Amino acid sequence: MIKITEIKLPLDAADDALLTAAASVLRCPESRIRALNLTKKAVDSRKKDNIFFVCNVEAEVTGDEDELIRRSRSNKVGKAEPYVYEQPELRRTSPFRPVIAGFGPAGFFAALTLARAGLRPIVLERGHDVDTRTSDVRRFFATGSLDENSNIQFGEGGAGTFSDGKLTTGTKSKLIRKVFLELADKGAPQEILWSAKPHIGTDRLAAVVKGFREEVIALGGEVRFGCRLCDVIVANKAVHGVTYETEGGQRVDLETDTLLLCIGHSARDTIEMLHRKGVQMMQKPFSVGTRIEHPREFIDRAQYGAYAGHPALGAADYKMACHPPHGRGLYTFCMCPGGTVVAASSEAGGMCVNGMSEYARDAENSNAALLVGIEPQDFPSEDVLSGFELQREIERTAFRLGGESYAAPAQLVGDFLRDTPSTHGGAVRPSCPTGVVYSDIRRVLPRRVTDTMAQAMVKMNKMLEGFTMPDAVLTAPETRSSSPVRILRDEFFQTNISGLYPCGEGAGYAGGIVSAAVDGIRGAFAVMEDIRE
Repeated sequence: MIKITEIKLPLDAADDALLTAAASVLRCPESRIRALNLTKKAVDSRKKDNIFFVCNVEAEVTGDEDELIRRSRSNKVGKAEPYVYEQPELRRTSPFRPVIAGFGPAGFFAALTLARAGLRPIVLERGHDVDTRTSDVRRFFATGSLDENSNIQFGEGGAGTFSDGKLTTGTKSKLIRKVFLELADKGAPQEILWSAKPHIGTDRLAAVVKGFREEVIALGGEVRFGCRLCDVIVANKAVHGVTYETEGGQRVDLETDTLLLCIGHSARDTIEMLHRKGVQMMQKPFSVGTRIEHPREFIDRAQYGAYAGHPALGAADYKMACHPPHGRGLYTFCMCPGGTVVAASSEAGGMCVNGMSEYARDAENSNAALLVGIEPQDFPSEDVLSGFELQREIERTAFRLGGESYAAPAQLVGDFLRDTPSTHGGAVRPSCPTGVVYSDIRRVLPRRVTDTMAQAMVKMNKMLEGFTMPDAVLTAPETRSSSPVRILRDEFFQTNISGLYPCGEGAGYAGGIVSAAVDGIRGAFAVMEDIRE
């Protein structure tokens, strides 16, 4: 197999243009290319008057591959390395079934890996199955009635189910390819296998996560919904079982010597329980800020110029970071083209927001998080859990300012930059389904955060002209981008309590769907290799 990189194609390229271009690079007839596999496709929009695609491919050819590579005389041509998934040998000797707490990306990839190894895992998920959970979320949006165990944060699929389903990651691991292949096999759009900026969309994620559940069950595993982990039974510094609570309030003990913690970044009560049990953990930096909303068509024009609206491009995204002099950095996160801002609360009396897009990304607005880093020295105290208290303080303030109805505090960008409270909306209609209350987000977020935002947004306007349009909407607060705690683990993935395996975002080792999934697989590998008697 031969790999060819950086093939440029116009936006209106015909279906066979890629084959023609590949043959041209290889200096061979098209007939010599038996199969052509697209491996990456990106948009180059640096010059607004000349936007095109850049593609990487793998070509299966007839005849001598080495001779074709030499004859091409191009540094963009070389040998393709076939992907090989390497799973460790099953060495586990324990007679007990492993238990997994949480069925988000880390949880369902861990469960699938263990189920395929014949270990019949038992998954405890505090929330509901994805269909019931979707109904719970819609009811919350419509009525403000929050189910604290089944919401944007908790339930089958984890927090990523109600997001853009973005699959970009800064981590490096051979397991990333495995994650993408499994998602595509379970019904995710096939383009995630080659898109430079892959996403699934919240409307497609539901079917994907059900596919994981169905295979785990078919292989002898179990997924128990409405079952909240409330205790870990520990003796001699080792796990001997867990206790979970059903929706009816019944407490059930389950014997096991292995618990994978895939609880997500919002399971504060579970982290607090583990802290009381003596599980070692440390403070971890996290970020807070707001969501910013612009009209989707405006962002499309800003990024694509005259090409905005081209059917081959879709909704435009952006990614920016800025470090004002003598200040903290501001960066955009989880940008949702053609998406909505959603109320993402999981605790009564607290308000926070997130972003969400469907696969088509065709909603009226585009939004992104504007986040400022919070370091442990900024926490209220040295207590390991004080980051949670800072999050709660911000969310409770937002809840009160929003009228205690799960409406979100909002402010127009022009008013924010003038340090003037907003009293009404402008041309950009906020999309938060629980509504907004126009006010002053400086009353919600720490001053050091809003000061950084005010300085950095002006600089970002030079990166993306019009970013600070006066009628753009800031909706607050975004507090759940990551966990403020890291549960410490050793090289065998275990804590100071033997048999306890922290994985994913909630444990402080991931920051998105893909990195959490990879960490879940690695945690499952560690369980498979455990030879404790």
